Amino acid sequence: MQSCNVRMKRCERRLRNFHLVPQSGREVTDQLGGSRRKMQSENKFLSVELIDHMGCDLTVVNAARVSFGKHKESFEERPDTKLIKYLAKHKHWSPFGHCSAQFRIKAPVFVARQLVKHQIGLTWNEVSRRYVDDEPEFFEPDVWRGKADDKKQGSSDESIEINPRNDMVNDYQQVLYSAKWTYEELLRKGVCPEQARMVLPQSMVTEWYWSGTLYAFARVCNLRCKPDAQEETRVIADKIDYLMGRLFPASWSALID
Repeated sequence: MQSCNVRMKRCERRLRNFHLVPQSGREVTDQLGGSRRKMQSENKFLSVELIDHMGCDLTVVNAARVSFGKHKESFEERPDTKLIKYLAKHKHWSPFGHCSAQFRIKAPVFVARQLVKHQIGLTWNEVSRRYVDDEPEFFEPDVWRGKADDKKQGSSDESIEINPRNDMVNDYQQVLYSAKWTYEELLRKGVCPEQARMVLPQSMVTEWYWSGTLYAFARVCNLRCKPDAQEETRVIADKIDYLMGRLFPASWSALID
């Protein structure tokens, strides 16, 4: 039996010393992407940092048992895990809302715009180019994916072979350079940052704080870790999945499809 504080301290020690390459509920190197997704997961512009968290599996147990006027000081693996599984199976979501986590995430704009759609139980604060006019950074994929035959899917499993002299890569980099130069030129000419930012592409890297409940992040991962999610978005979701699974092992296992 372990108290909530003991479990949290052990978890914090583990999380301080590990690299964010997710390996828990969903392997990055799964059947759909293999080493390609592993490469993306190590991209410096697809990062997730745990900032803070509240609660543990015992928190969920006590939130559920308060209905009967009961409270526990320590987590008992077998009966309490069974209770948590029961809660998830029968869709008793409210006890999971008493645990939360806060992340600092860095990703390109096109990833952020997919994830910000998740609103219930989550709070989002993002760096604003109205106030920030420092040098923009741009995401460059490690792998270029082919177009899918089925238009409902964004890309196929096949990669487009590239090399440093590939015209496609040079064209992409030229567009980024042009956007950056134009942005900085507009600022030099006195244009306000909130208008100068209009020339910056979706590949620009942004950063945000994302806080939410245990259940809310489980909903995000159940959707965004699926094979039909965009690969770059899946990398971010996988990293959240990894961290949440270590903060709340019994609850996360019960909530994840």
